[in-house]
Order: sequence, then structure tokens, then C-alpha cells
Amino acid sequence: MDYLKRNLSKKVKELLTMFPVVIIVGARQCGKSTLARMCGKDWKYYDLENYRDYERIDSDPILFFEENTEKVIIDEAQKSPKLFEILRGVVDGERKKKGRFILTGSASFELLKNVSESLAGRAAVVELDPFKINEFENVALSRFFSIFENKISKSNIAYLKKIPVRFKNNLLKKYFLVGGFPEPVLEKKKGFHANWMENYFDQYINRDLRTFYSKLDIIKYRRVVSMLSTLSGTIVNKAEIAKSAEIGERTVKDYMDIISGTFFWRSLEAFRTPKIKTTQKLPKGHFSDSGLELFLQNIQSKEELERCPYLGRYFESFVAEEIIRGIRATKAVNIQIYHLRTKAGGEIDLVVQGSFGLLPIEIKYGSSTTSRQLTFLKSFIELHNLPYGVVINNSDRVEMITDKIIQIPAGAI
Repeated sequence: MDYLKRNLSKKVKELLTMFPVVIIVGARQCGKSTLARMCGKDWKYYDLENYRDYERIDSDPILFFEENTEKVIIDEAQKSPKLFEILRGVVDGERKKKGRFILTGSASFELLKNVSESLAGRAAVVELDPFKINEFENVALSRFFSIFENKISKSNIAYLKKIPVRFKNNLLKKYFLVGGFPEPVLEKKKGFHANWMENYFDQYINRDLRTFYSKLDIIKYRRVVSMLSTLSGTIVNKAEIAKSAEIGERTVKDYMDIISGTFFWRSLEAFRTPKIKTTQKLPKGHFSDSGLELFLQNIQSKEELERCPYLGRYFESFVAEEIIRGIRATKAVNIQIYHLRTKAGGEIDLVVQGSFGLLPIEIKYGSSTTSRQLTFLKSFIELHNLPYGVVINNSDRVEMITDKIIQIPAGAI
């Protein structure tokens, strides 16, 4: 794992030249500590899950920061809320000095609350996801993501046509099945992946959640997580989940906030536009890691995956994550990811908005997509006067489907 370059490493290093503190958040075991140590090479490292490190910092943070004024990494920083207030004073003592501290955390609700209260304007926050395919394969991020570095324009199309398809469908299915957590993927021992997933999920439920939510009903919470693994890639109706799980709708909302706050679930808000009056307002969501999602559904082989009745939307979620992870590694800012569905059934899987503009992306499991399948996408492009839209599928070449819709194979992103 130490030798695999992360797409976000360049971004983190650039942010260290702009801010005194950079905070890396993400799910447990997705590689936050390794990324921090790669970006803060030869820096002092403290892990607040290590009792001695925790005692040293939490018992007297003032003394700790007097002795450690810069080039310090603090792992799982949310475990010591008091350090944030002291750190603010340390940063303000030499306000113009950049690149002094890297913090990491695996519980966004706790850590970001401390950041907003104590380090606003002093820290940059980046979210690290499990590995993207190119990171496992140790190749550069796809050229597809270069379009998000500047304003999207029709001139991009000629550039996109030249993007190589680097990953074959068999490789895509492999990573679709196993997910992006590095340890269970890189360890080749038979049976390790399933055992790692089981222990990972049990520790998440029985250790992490009990730490932050001592009164949480673990059995009901686990039930909701399992239900969500079947709903990945769909519009989520909290009332229906509440009825099925036999709990209150408010409890479902609280549980989903926890699931999102620990980076297991990604919720995509509905895209709102005055140009389309009949849009659905409910969010759509999916598991952030396809390997964990499929493990919870007891899908552990390619044969079981092929027989899965939800294969199409699980694949959609997998590709959506690959796209989101790639965009986050670019210089784009103000990134917002939405979904769009109308009451008449028109749908766009991802509507991506940011400093680059607006780009609609439709994801299809099949190897070919016809113009007739993209009626709503074409309408959306025209209504918003966009230069083009994108279809991601399992084809083997980049080509134009219409004059404003370009097909890009999943293996090219």
C-alpha cells in the first residue's frame, strides 16, 4: 500500500502551501494515514487510537503544541476535541505560516464540527475515498478528468475522443466486486477478503458507533444499513424504510446521517431547475464502496454478481463513485453532485456542477447505448444550452452518439 500513489496526493500537497492545516477525512482503512505520511514525509506522527499518543496530547494539549509547532500529523483527531481550540491559538500565533499540521478523521460529523468552531479559515478539508481503479493499477488518473480543470466547452469533444480505454471489462468487474479498501484487495490469500469485510463491519458497528453513540440501538441500526445495501442506486424514501424496519422516520433520518457521516453512504440531492417543473425532490443514494455493499448482500463471486437482480444499478453506483473520486482529485472547486428524475420517469444519473460549469452524465450497464435511450438527456442539454453530455457504459470505444452526446467506456475513466 505504501507504494501506491493516491490521486489526491498532489492536491493535498498544494493545499499545504495555502493553509496552515490540512484535514483528511474518510472511512476507516481507506488510506488516510498513508496519504498523510506520504504528503508529510519525515513529519512527526501521532495516532490518537494509540493510548500513549492520546494521553500525551489530550492530557495537556498546550504543552504538546509548545513542543510540536509544525510538521506534525495527528491521526483520528476527532478523539480529542480540546486539541482544536488550542491548535487555533498555535496557528494564529504565526498566521502566515503554511503547511504546519495534517489531521485525519473517520467521523466527519464530530471532526467537522470542531473544525467549523475552531479552525474556520485556517484549515482545508479533503475527503479521501477508497481506492480508484487507476490507483490499484498504479497508473495516472484518466485524462477524462482534465475537462474539470477549466470551463467545459464544445472544444472538449475532440480531446475526449482521444481518451484511451485502459481497463478491460474483466478488470472493471474485479474491482466492482472487491471494492476499493486497499488491504483486502492487495492481500491475495484465499478467503481473506470476506473475513476482512466481516471484521471491518463488525468493528465499525461494535466499536466506532458505541464510542460516539452509546445509546444507539445497534440491532436496528444494522438492519437499516443492510436495507440500504439493497437500495443502493435508488431514490431513498425514509418513510418506507421506517415502515420496513419498524422504527420511526426520525430515527431513520438520524441513522442515515450517521451512515453518511462515517462515509459508508453517499446521498445525492435532487437537482432543482426552474426549466423542469416535475422533478422528484427525494435524494438518491448509494454505498460508497461497492465491495462492502456486495459483501452485505452475500455476493462474493463474479457468477453471483452476474445473477444479481440489481446488477444494473449497483454498477451505476460503482461508476458514479469512480467519477466522483476522479473529479475530487482535480483543481475544481464548489463541486456539487446531484441526480435528476422527473415524475414522468425521465432520469439523469449524475448532474455535476462546479467551477467548470454543468455536466450531465448518464450511466448504462450495457455495451451499447442508442440515441432513443437518451431522449431525456438530449432534452436536458438543449434546455440548459450545454455544449455536450456524457454517457458512460461498457462499450469498447469512445464515440459520438449524437452531435452533443459522447459515449465514454467505463474502462476509460
